[in-house]
Amino acid sequence: MPNPEDYAVGWICAVGTEYVAAQEFLDEEHDQPEFVSTNDTNDYALGRIGKHNVVIAVLPDGEYGTPSAASVATNMLHSFPNVRIGVLVGIGGGAPSPKHDIRLGDIVNQAFHNTRFLNQPPTALRTALTGIQAQYKRKGHQLEAAVDTILEKNPRLLQEYKRPAPDTDRLFKAEVACDSRGCAAFCAAEQSNMVSRRKRRTDEDNPAIHYGLIASANQVMKDATVRDKLAAEKDVLCFEMEAAGLMNHFPCLVIRGICDYSDSHKNKEWQGYAAMAASAYAKDLLSRIAPNRVVGVYVPEVPQT
Repeated sequence: MPNPEDYAVGWICAVGTEYVAAQEFLDEEHDQPEFVSTNDTNDYALGRIGKHNVVIAVLPDGEYGTPSAASVATNMLHSFPNVRIGVLVGIGGGAPSPKHDIRLGDIVNQAFHNTRFLNQPPTALRTALTGIQAQYKRKGHQLEAAVDTILEKNPRLLQEYKRPAPDTDRLFKAEVACDSRGCAAFCAAEQSNMVSRRKRRTDEDNPAIHYGLIASANQVMKDATVRDKLAAEKDVLCFEMEAAGLMNHFPCLVIRGICDYSDSHKNKEWQGYAAMAASAYAKDLLSRIAPNRVVGVYVPEVPQT
């Protein structure tokens, strides 16, 4: 029977697609907890990544945004009192710009020099982030291979979680809005509706890893004009809906796989792969942290439920 006090890493997902991907990257799966805190309504998956015991939680089906994320984090910290570092891993909308060549399947990682939150993730996470940047710069990464290995072991996930065909990665011009006729029948029918982008070279990381500002709010970003304005003025790289609800009581690292371009052309085709890529990156990151560096990390006081 797992002991809740043995888990020091908390991993939060917003939707079921992310929850599935996260569990696939556990090196070892543990039994469900037999006891959680009173009034804790979370669903948990327990396991090990490297030398860390990890507890994974997901927001309730159909609930999104900052209040739900805050509730899930609070429940986790009550039931697993020794959680000391956290990651929020999943999908988000990208904000491509001339400065940042963000594409579907890429990973955007929260940078700390421009964070708007008082409580930043623990030093152990921020130091690991520096280390993994250096590692990838020198040797590249194996995230694509890691995802492929998962799908080979569990082919039932292949249809939903494999990398979609390259021609499905379409960036439409900001002034082209999707209408009732649909993207395939109307928007994508005219090449002039799309932004022309070069193919990535074989010596470039694909998926690419980006580090910068992730914008968080209680509303889905579906307006390309607003997206581009915020990208230009604030250097926003990604939009998501949970991080702002976590930082006061669960300071964590935010990792997002890009599944759309934060515009009216949203669809779910890239969600599975983006969730897998983000989870593969999170595993690489956690594997760089020595277990003794997690002990003693301060977590802000948990509000009483």
